[in-house]
Amino acid sequence: MYLNEQQLNFFHTFGFLHVPELFGPEEIAWITEEFNNVLQTYGSGKAHDGSKRTMIVPTIDHSERLCTLLDDARIVGIASDILGADFSYASGDGNYYTGDTGWHADGTYPELFAIKMAFYLDPVTRDTGCLRVLPGSHRADSFWRTENVSPRDSQKLWGIPPSEIPGDVALETTPGDLAIFYHDTFHASFGGGKRRRMFTMNLIKHGKTEPELARVDEYLRRHCPVAHGFKIGGMYTDLMLDTATPDRLHLLAQLHERHALVHPQDTRPRPLPSF
Repeated sequence: MYLNEQQLNFFHTFGFLHVPELFGPEEIAWITEEFNNVLQTYGSGKAHDGSKRTMIVPTIDHSERLCTLLDDARIVGIASDILGADFSYASGDGNYYTGDTGWHADGTYPELFAIKMAFYLDPVTRDTGCLRVLPGSHRADSFWRTENVSPRDSQKLWGIPPSEIPGDVALETTPGDLAIFYHDTFHASFGGGKRRRMFTMNLIKHGKTEPELARVDEYLRRHCPVAHGFKIGGMYTDLMLDTATPDRLHLLAQLHERHALVHPQDTRPRPLPSF
């Protein structure tokens, strides 16, 4: 167990968690270097002019060293504490952010099963683009859900801009920190420069029953690389699969299989590596 009881209670209650200094300076140096190479080599980072967000999906899958984040005991430990040891890695995006993101959730699900780990590679504060969250907004019984109110409508509803909604929490971070939140949690960022570097890892619960598998498949329709317009031949790159340890393959197996069912036209048949 990596997270203590208080951290788990906090996360389940409020829908987010900030883990400071999870990675040391030497670690975040190579992570940043690998991220930059991915955005420049596999993404459209070289064309980024600050006029709009530049994004690539997936991110860590294009770097053999970044792939090892799925082997890191801290990452695996946190995800296992929240989702169970048989969680699945569900890809993630890499970004040069520009401007505000506005309030949004990454999905609404019957029960809490999808989380996002966010790695910010530049120092960010409340007014320079850090992640802001609305505590408890992931809960089905929260005001935002029961009243069907969008924080994007704050100016119309209450006469205040979205950046001034009372009760939001700013997760100010420095490189090496980790921000974690449920997909259902309303989040946003405001202010900041035109090249804010951040990448994510999406992680979901393993599906066992037919309803759970249907939920996994629906997630794949909305969140896998091809759903964002990036066709890599399947759920994962060959690099992610070919360099995987047995433990990592355990985290890839279900979505590797289900992707072929959900996106058959965009899946190149290949078996999982064997040991």
